[in-house]
Amino acid sequence: MADKIVSKQPRKQRKKMYNAPIHRRRKMMAATLSEELREQYGRRSLPVRKGDVVKIMRGNYKGFVGKVVEVDYKRMRIAVEGVTIRKVDGKSVQRWIHPSNVMITKLELSDERRRKILERGGE
Repeated sequence: MADKIVSKQPRKQRKKMYNAPIHRRRKMMAATLSEELREQYGRRSLPVRKGDVVKIMRGNYKGFVGKVVEVDYKRMRIAVEGVTIRKVDGKSVQRWIHPSNVMITKLELSDERRRKILERGGE
């Protein structure tokens, strides 16, 4: 009898994630900050942005450091410069990575709004 009870929470959580509007997905696409950045800004994570330098922490490209060249909020993935796969026809294409699998090592601070977010310590 006890084995027939199934929790519905993960299903609801995934539904909420997949149906979230783009402005909410941006917050979901946060990556952890490196130790130096954590101490400097007093936060653990920030949403990934084009131009940030990230280190890949999981998967086949573990340890690879590169600049984020594209952020896809619809698919909830990022493209890192130099992380490519070869297709059957020989063409090289970007390998999309989930932001939870990367660590931000250098921030893109050309945007005034992002600097203000870091200064106040909140999102």
